Amino acid sequence: MKVLFVTTEVRPFSKTGGLADVSLELPRALKKAGIDVRIITPEYSDIPYVFRSSMIPLSTFGVTVGWRNQYCGLKYMLYDDLPVYFIDNEYYFKRPGCYGFYDDGERFAYFCRAVMESVVHMDDFYPDVIHCNDWQTGIIPLYLRDVYYQRPEFKRAASIFTIHNLKYQGVFAPSVLEDLLGLNYGYYNDEKLKFRDGVSFMKAGIVFADKVVTVSETYAREITTPYYGEGLDGLLNAKAFKLSGITNGIDYTHNNPENDRNIKLNYDVATRERKKDNKLALQKELGLPQNADVPVIAMVTRLVKEKGIDLVTCVMEDILKNDLQFVMLGTGDRDYMDFFEYYASAYPGKIAAVTRFDGALASRIYAGADIFLMPSMFEPCGLSQIIAMRYGTVPVVRETGGLKDTVKPYNQYTGHGNGFSFANFNAHEMLGALRYALEKYKDHEIWDNIVLEAMNTRIDWETQSKKYIDLYNEIAI
Repeated sequence: MKVLFVTTEVRPFSKTGGLADVSLELPRALKKAGIDVRIITPEYSDIPYVFRSSMIPLSTFGVTVGWRNQYCGLKYMLYDDLPVYFIDNEYYFKRPGCYGFYDDGERFAYFCRAVMESVVHMDDFYPDVIHCNDWQTGIIPLYLRDVYYQRPEFKRAASIFTIHNLKYQGVFAPSVLEDLLGLNYGYYNDEKLKFRDGVSFMKAGIVFADKVVTVSETYAREITTPYYGEGLDGLLNAKAFKLSGITNGIDYTHNNPENDRNIKLNYDVATRERKKDNKLALQKELGLPQNADVPVIAMVTRLVKEKGIDLVTCVMEDILKNDLQFVMLGTGDRDYMDFFEYYASAYPGKIAAVTRFDGALASRIYAGADIFLMPSMFEPCGLSQIIAMRYGTVPVVRETGGLKDTVKPYNQYTGHGNGFSFANFNAHEMLGALRYALEKYKDHEIWDNIVLEAMNTRIDWETQSKKYIDLYNEIAI
């Protein structure tokens, strides 16, 4: 089977979030399972030179963007045994970052059309499935069904559209239909692309793809409700027959305390007592009193509202009344950054706040902390809680999306569980769950069993990729 994996970010070339990790690790697992999978992505100017200099030019051709005929260069490289294609256009992609520009509608209208035009230049690669990801690729299933269906390279092709976060929808003025997409105004209706007096790229993917997938089973159910549906819950209910959820996995080779070079002392399940050495090293690094017996609560997060930061700010004084230390690593909204920086200065022996992105420090926090706090308002999947468990750091999460699917709350009657959870988006309910975790932390035997279950939890791409292959087989001709 041949799969073209379309993404607007992929590690190690470009990254703004978890999509970049998925875009490498899922294709890598598919490749190992015998799928002929190829990745295609924009050639951003931020891609490190070591990669840009290794790209092989394959072809140049014109791409229609409404009334424009824009240049496209197709480049190629083999990375980790994966074929990766890059769409080259300096006008659209020679700028810092991936998203957030005034002309994003035009940039990704171009990208969708460029992907379709590129296939004929891919050395006799006619895809059985085109796997699209998030709103930036949402027009591709429409093009496949209504524009390119007669082209020989697409006669066998079906499409899957994965929603990584429904909140970001790519909604633009109705004029984009003719001006950028080359479509007539017959598509501007509630059954097709019309959404809140605009045109939604996300909606296009949902309507026209053969299968729609979200990144956890619970999130697939949640987005059919008004609270989580971002205005598309009615459509998603109507399309429920083709909607499913597949929880993201992680790379257990890459996220591995046994060989992580960033941490003080490597360990595995059998030597998990070495976490204390990493804890003491983390405390020293962050200027906290070194005490292996004091529980360390950690957050590694984007400081934005949907991550539940308001719950933490609401009860921070109550949290700090407990015998604990609090570590926060993340960037985001200035108000949240100021909050944590203030508390770090006001309580220097209790809280440490690092308001920057630091992947190496994140590894040391995963290895050195005892409890990982993740109180998200919504969380389509979440990878941090899975990584935390891999390092033996016990998660305390809100029961939403992928957090509910991956964290099984400790049950005092059975003695089983890999973490703690709370149901409602409520600061004092979160505080209660945190206090319960701190209570169990005092019992060494109970806590060690929870850590053991957390470290033995395995949500890997080898398993999760098989679920995607099942979907591919359902729709492939």
